[in-house]
Amino acid sequence: MSNTRVVLVTGGMGGLGETISTKMADAGYKVAVTYSPGNNKHAEWVAGMKERGYDIFAVACDVAELDSCTQAVAEVVAKVGPVDVLVNNAGITRDMTFKKMDKVNWDAVMRTNLDSLFNMSKQVVDAMADRGWGRVINVSSVNGSKGAFGQTNYSAAKAGVHGFSKALALEVAKKGVTVNTISPGYIGTKMVTAIPKDVLDSKILPHIPVGRLGKPEEVAGLIIYLASDEAAFVTGANIAINGGQHMQ
Repeated sequence: MSNTRVVLVTGGMGGLGETISTKMADAGYKVAVTYSPGNNKHAEWVAGMKERGYDIFAVACDVAELDSCTQAVAEVVAKVGPVDVLVNNAGITRDMTFKKMDKVNWDAVMRTNLDSLFNMSKQVVDAMADRGWGRVINVSSVNGSKGAFGQTNYSAAKAGVHGFSKALALEVAKKGVTVNTISPGYIGTKMVTAIPKDVLDSKILPHIPVGRLGKPEEVAGLIIYLASDEAAFVTGANIAINGGQHMQ
């Protein structure tokens, strides 16, 4: 791999995003991450990464807003270089039953988890195709494949992620650009480990045949593979990484 390849990870400061970012840096990529404009700990995070030996470029970006994405990617291209690998990882949850669901919480999840794919991919895919090489890796969820109680918004958005991947994959396949979806199950990030232990032990782990939560490093490893030259024949795929919790 050329050491000059640039990866942009949306939501790159989150539990999963941070591991993706550091593991891709370890693999020789130049790494840029986006963070929410309201995140006032971004400078602290970048400094902490520097202390660990990671030179990661961070840019504020509201992935739900097209103009914000346009500006953020322009800054990455100017400061780090053209984006070769885009990891659409940013996501939020606003869980409640459909009976209680309101338009605000429906829209927030759809915009951040699905509209963001258009907003970010639009900035980089044409240039990838022009250069004859590129990777778009979209992070969905096991709940986009199987549905989840209290997540009509999230399950719909995450199912939509793979529809987007498949259609875009067809359009850019001859240009050396692949587009794939990964669908993680329950991964041991702060968001998941914050679930009360009794709920984890009684409601979640019994449904995972492997009998444990996934590790962020395992998800990062899959992304590194999909970003590699060896994965050039993998496109339009939805790869489950869920410990056997849901099989298709």
